Amino acid sequence: MIFPETSAETPAGAPVCSAKGCRAEAVWVLAWNNPKLHTPERRKTWLACDEHREHLSSFLDVRGFLKDVVTLKDWESEDGPGAGPRA
Repeated sequence: MIFPETSAETPAGAPVCSAKGCRAEAVWVLAWNNPKLHTPERRKTWLACDEHREHLSSFLDVRGFLKDVVTLKDWESEDGPGAGPRA
């Protein structure tokens, strides 16, 4: 089983996949929430490469935690789900 690590960045500054041992560039954002710990609007995130997106999504979905899967590009866009208030 591949358990996520904390997110990191490649030497070039690009975010990498959260799957343990994977250093591939992240393409996907998996937004999740543990309802026993978090308020309903709270979203935690894991990043995933194409290879690990399905596995990490399944891990979260089986537990009822998975809320959304979007591309990193969409997540970071001004109007995307991860945009939030800007400082």
